[in-house]
Formats: sequence, structure tokens, C-alpha cells
Amino acid sequence: MKCTNPSKLMKNIVIFGASSHGSVVLDCLEKEGRFRVVGFVDSYKRKGSVQNGYEILGTEYDLPYLCDVHNLYGGIIAIGDNFLRKYVTDKIKKVVPHFNFISTVHPTAILGKDISIGKGVAVLSGVIVNTNSKVGDFCILNTNSVLEHDGTMQPYSSLAPGVYTGGNFNLGRFSAVGLRANIIDNITIKEHTVIGAGSLVLKNIGNFVVAYGTPAKVVRKRGKGEKYLSGGKDKYVFSVLN
Repeated sequence: MKCTNPSKLMKNIVIFGASSHGSVVLDCLEKEGRFRVVGFVDSYKRKGSVQNGYEILGTEYDLPYLCDVHNLYGGIIAIGDNFLRKYVTDKIKKVVPHFNFISTVHPTAILGKDISIGKGVAVLSGVIVNTNSKVGDFCILNTNSVLEHDGTMQPYSSLAPGVYTGGNFNLGRFSAVGLRANIIDNITIKEHTVIGAGSLVLKNIGNFVVAYGTPAKVVRKRGKGEKYLSGGKDKYVFSVLN
């Protein structure tokens, strides 16, 4: 029997974003083993430098060249900020209109029956996506977060590490739920809203607000694309509770 190198069967991809979230997504991709990562694409890092053993290959504007040289199958955007992730998606589509965005699911994640996961999604270690749930394009489910049965995450939304949602949860576009927040059944959080770390959500939350506490209450309005990450491009800045 002739042996075959498994790496030759993998399709080449790049990771957009070489900061801390990019490292976590890289780890997920390596453990999943479906794709071969050829390097990072990052507008803020020096071309030719190395992150986690992989070269920074250039910026989004180098994509046509990179697609040819590396025979790229596609890539994934590893940027924690939901609105910035959409901005980078649009930049990529302008440079390579039919670019293929892949998703990654960590092998320790548990996926229930009759779920759907869109393109460009990162499902990280220990995540549970339960029965009949729907994860839209370009969402992030961070470490040990739980999307319970019949839950829906609209595109470009995210759950931080340790978030637990009840059943029939609906998270709007560009909204983010902070570290270890808990959400009871039948809750809707609308678009562009941020839920603070450690919060307990007992009622629906509207558009364009910041809410936190136990129980969570709206504390202020927030603007479209307003930053909720701090101390670097991929560190969560959710409100600290007393």
C-alpha cells in the first residue's frame, strides 16, 4: 500500500488577523485538521514577521497575488470586534469579489441535531450549539459558550467565553454578549447591543444600547460601530460589575 501525506489533501487557507483572537482561531483550525494554514493576512503587522510559527503574508490588497502563489481555497476572519469584522469582510470582497470564507469548529465542540452554521463562523473549544439552533454568517462562539435549543445568532454577532443562553434566544446583528453572562429562555437582544460581563438577562433588550447588571438594565445608548474592545484590538472591554 502506498502512503499519502495527509497535508497534501488539505486545502490552503489564510487567517485574517494575527492578534490574540487570530491565535485562538489558528489553534482551532490546527486541531480540526481540515485545512492547511499558509499564514496570516494583517494590515497592522509587518510583512514577513512571524506569529505562532506562521508568516505575515501581507494585507488584504495582496490577496490576488497570494491566491495565485499559494493556490488558496479561502480564509477566515479572526477579528473579535463584530463591526470591524464586517468592515474587513467588505474590503476582502472588493479585492477578490468571490473569495471563499470558511468556518471552523473545534473538535471539542458539541453540535446538536438540525442546526445550521453559516460561512466565516468560529466555533471554539467547549462550545455547545444545541438542537434546532441557527448560527448566521461571520459569528463567533467563544470558549465554553452555550447556544441552547432553538437559538438564533444573526450575522456578525458573538458570544464571549462562558456565556449561557436559554432556549429560543435571538441575538441581533453586530450584538455581543460579554464574559460569563447568563440569559434566560425566550429572550431577544436586538442589533448593535452589548451585554456586560457577568450579567443576568431576564427581559428583552433593544437596539444600540449597553446593558449590564443582575438583572441586566440598559445604562446608555451606543453608536453604530462603537468600540467595545480595549487594550488591543481583540481584548474584551465589557463593563466591570460591582
